[in-house]
Amino acid sequence: MSDIITVNNLVEVYSDGTKAVDDISFNVKEGEFFGFLGPNGAGKSTTIKILTTLLRKTSGSAIVAGHDLDKKPEEIRKLIGVQSQETAVDGDLTGRENLVLQGHFQQLPGAELKQRVRELLKLVELEDAADKRARNYSGGMKKRLDLASALVHRPKLLFLDEPTTGLDPQSRAAIWAYLEKLNKEEGTTIFLTTQYMEEADKLCRQLSIIDFGKVVVSGSPAELKRQVGADSIKLSLENCSKDKPSAKDILSSLEGVTNVIDSEECLIVYAKNAGLIIADIVRAFDSSGIQLSSVSFSSPTLDDIFLQHTGRRIRPEELVKTPSAMLGGRRR
Repeated sequence: MSDIITVNNLVEVYSDGTKAVDDISFNVKEGEFFGFLGPNGAGKSTTIKILTTLLRKTSGSAIVAGHDLDKKPEEIRKLIGVQSQETAVDGDLTGRENLVLQGHFQQLPGAELKQRVRELLKLVELEDAADKRARNYSGGMKKRLDLASALVHRPKLLFLDEPTTGLDPQSRAAIWAYLEKLNKEEGTTIFLTTQYMEEADKLCRQLSIIDFGKVVVSGSPAELKRQVGADSIKLSLENCSKDKPSAKDILSSLEGVTNVIDSEECLIVYAKNAGLIIADIVRAFDSSGIQLSSVSFSSPTLDDIFLQHTGRRIRPEELVKTPSAMLGGRRR
């Protein structure tokens, strides 16, 4: 499978000197569902603006849909679809009129456009609201209409910049279903930036995690989680500041513990067979007079990957975790 995006040593420096994208390189295969994951301000949106020809890069190179970003930006624009964070829906027009207008921009002939609009309204389940003004749509309906607008000309490569941010769980799950269908059934390559851990875990077959403008790690969700090699145990101590040094010494001495990291709770312990080792931790702490206020464990997550590569977790206000119950189906 050939690359549809090739990025080498991409740099973007703003006029105030801020290096928003710092020498990043990655490839996206044709037909892939690719995720660009990281906290707010990491450089995700800047990268997507460069690749969609909306922002001129400072240096580096990029090939998008077979065309050099510097030499053939107009050819790239013909082959891609883009949905930005803010919906580009005209509230004075109906849903159908919004799609027809976008089709005219793409120079689709009348009969073909009419059929395409019908297909898209059915895809995003807006047939019943097609002739209502878009200003009366809910937030989820506007997002779905915006997605349909990006698909009017059947792009071979679809860029989505945090397409589900701010949506309720039901609307988010619906968007996920449409995207999976596009990728699997129509073979559309999707480049997704997201601030939802489990969104990336469910949808994306390959990921690059970016922080402070740099790609810190790349791979499939399963591969990245295997790199952690252990379950995580979250420990909260009654007196974290006083007992943390002693607790770290105790934890590091326990068989099966592979790593101990500071966290917002107090400590995170990585260990094989975490469920079995918790009893050893409780006994060791109790004999040393260290009081636990809470303890929990889980299998490796993408958040653990970020923590291991950056030494910190992504703060909740920066990167929201989506309830697992919304996902349905098989986790990747």
